[in-house]
Amino acid sequence: MRRLSFLLPVLLLASSLSHAELPELDWLELMPEADRQALEDMPDIVHDTPETDGDFTAKGGLKQKSRSLPAVMYSAKTVPALDGREIRLGGYPVPLENDGKGHSTTFFLVPYPGACIHLPPPPPNQIVLVRYPRGFRVDDISLPLWVDGRLRVEKISNDLANAAYAIDASGVEVVKEEDL
Repeated sequence: MRRLSFLLPVLLLASSLSHAELPELDWLELMPEADRQALEDMPDIVHDTPETDGDFTAKGGLKQKSRSLPAVMYSAKTVPALDGREIRLGGYPVPLENDGKGHSTTFFLVPYPGACIHLPPPPPNQIVLVRYPRGFRVDDISLPLWVDGRLRVEKISNDLANAAYAIDASGVEVVKEEDL
């Protein structure tokens, strides 16, 4: 009995830690310090560029079509210390693959709504591929999501975009008003 009374607090602590909220990652933390500084020093982007005509269906729709932007806008440099960390990241979905029920199982997460449609796309280190086999219904790409899971430094390139990170998601949910 004495052994059980010692184990109970340990088990309760372990249980509460396993349900603790994951640390929230800021998008700028995905960039090395040099890229963050370059972004801060960057001049305003002119939106009258070839990217303006990009869409999700055109080959290379999310990829930069012109190299006229500063180099930081093409950066795939990552922060190796983030590799393998369990995190929570808020962003906006760009659906890629759906299951038979119409739930998105693979999507890009980007830091702002409408990224890449009428604006230059974010750099690869600001695009995260999310793999979520359970699937999540994406009714509106302008609604922000929380994605929980293990972040990986992983270079992904497809016809739509280049990403420097991927998350094997354990959970996806719409951001609630009180979280804003």
